[in-house]
Amino acid sequence: MTAKKSFLFRFQGFLIAISLVFLLIPAQMTLAKRPPEIRNQEDLNITEDMHGQDLKGLEFVKFDLRGINFSESDLTGAVFNNSNLSSADMSGADMHDSLAYATDFENADLSDANLTNSLLMESSFTNANIEGADFTDAVLSRIQQKQLCSMASGVNSSTEVDTAYSLGC
Repeated sequence: MTAKKSFLFRFQGFLIAISLVFLLIPAQMTLAKRPPEIRNQEDLNITEDMHGQDLKGLEFVKFDLRGINFSESDLTGAVFNNSNLSSADMSGADMHDSLAYATDFENADLSDANLTNSLLMESSFTNANIEGADFTDAVLSRIQQKQLCSMASGVNSSTEVDTAYSLGC
């Protein structure tokens, strides 16, 4: 009976040791990860004036970018996910192939911006200036399209596409 108890105690100790290994290693790996909303926040050095910057492919996840000047910046392939761009100046910005899911563009200046092939689902454009913006092949909900069509005017200076035409109005 002592041999049986001895085996059980050793087996139980082995199981506890294995359990601790599996519990501690993933915990250490998890602690090293940062949440996506601060993944590259320190590296971006966002200032009030980001005019004319090369910001291709950067991620702005849950960022408060109210009033930031992104005019004439290259935002090709940039990600604005759940970000606040209200009153931001994005005039003349190249935002083709970008993603702006659930992003607030309220009162933003998107005049002459290139938004071709952009994914703009669930974003809000209340009172945004879209004069001359190019939305060719941008993904929008029907409600967003109607809202934008009601304020569409102008022709984009770089693509020479009429805003209303690019929205399919």
